[in-house]
Amino acid sequence: MVLAITDAARPAPKKSVALSGVVAGRTALSSVGGAELRYRGYDVVDLATSCAFEEVAHLLIHGDLPNEAELQAYKAKLKAARGLPDAVRRSLEALPASAHPMDVLRSGVSALGCVLPEPLRSNPRGATDVADKLVASMGSMLAYWRHFAHGGRRIEVETDDDSVGGHFLHMLRRSAPSRAEVAALHASFVIYAEHEFNASTFTARSIAGTGADLYSCIGGAIGALGGPKHGGANEQAFVEMCRYLTPDEAEDGVRERIDRKEVVMGFGHPVYVAGDPRNQVIKDVAARLVADGASSRLFDIAQRIEAVMADAKSMFPNVDWYSALVYHMLGAPQSMFTALFAMARTAGWCAHVIEQRSDNKIIRPAAEYIGPEARAFSPLAARGNAPRKARAA
Repeated sequence: MVLAITDAARPAPKKSVALSGVVAGRTALSSVGGAELRYRGYDVVDLATSCAFEEVAHLLIHGDLPNEAELQAYKAKLKAARGLPDAVRRSLEALPASAHPMDVLRSGVSALGCVLPEPLRSNPRGATDVADKLVASMGSMLAYWRHFAHGGRRIEVETDDDSVGGHFLHMLRRSAPSRAEVAALHASFVIYAEHEFNASTFTARSIAGTGADLYSCIGGAIGALGGPKHGGANEQAFVEMCRYLTPDEAEDGVRERIDRKEVVMGFGHPVYVAGDPRNQVIKDVAARLVADGASSRLFDIAQRIEAVMADAKSMFPNVDWYSALVYHMLGAPQSMFTALFAMARTAGWCAHVIEQRSDNKIIRPAAEYIGPEARAFSPLAARGNAPRKARAA
């Protein structure tokens, strides 16, 4: 439920209007704070180290962790929902190879909403069915566009893989991934799946408050997530570690940049003050991939930069730092990192839209006006023709 702020309850104006720390509503989906993140009461570390992504998607969208029979039925439902209608495929084929994968996802979701619109009134289960369709098919959109735009190949998106992560990696690389690779991707998906009222989620809820369909809500959320200050940060984090060839070079370079007061992407978080609880999970995933044969060079550089930032700035890595490295190790192109984030966060977005609809209120905050005081109006003929700068002088 998102609450309106009344005049009586409105806080005194502050210099910052970023809404950081302002309580804008209520949610039963996740709690964030200190060094803890919970989904519907469950610690994200327990979920990421013990659950498949489908279990967490079911928890968020349908309300509970599934039992074995429910999980198998849910996996079967998602597997059956991977396909893309012909009109969506044609829409993806029309997008250039230069398009950013986030723009591809936004376009694919919009096209799917035109072809398979949400039955807003005729089917009370329509929202969860659309949510499941999006969770199942976003990877299909990405991989189909990638192969067509960059190789002219129309791939089949219905594979035999029984998981969202395995399906995507199989399509992307055109070969079946190992169980360890699927587990790595799923761990990243679980820790990215939900995060309270972040910018993209609040965007989705704001759109939902107007009564818009689920596709519109998710399209807006994708747009918000693409910004470099939000989901796009994982692409920038990868750029940071790729600047250097060795850990020693990285340490020297980062210390010099700190002295110049430059920002090093991938560190710190506006909510967590004692460390991002998701960081150790994804760092352990990266370490396991290295142990399984992935190159250790970038991992060693990432660890050294982490140590330098802790020593020089008392700053900790956020979830983007090692997740970017994991996606690289799994063979995803850098431009696709944020889109993988979006694939995971779709479960949380959809759950928030469904929750916001239960409140059935539009989100309409107030603004503090900082413009000119009341001014006398002059008709066009009385305003003169001199350039404004010359007139002001």
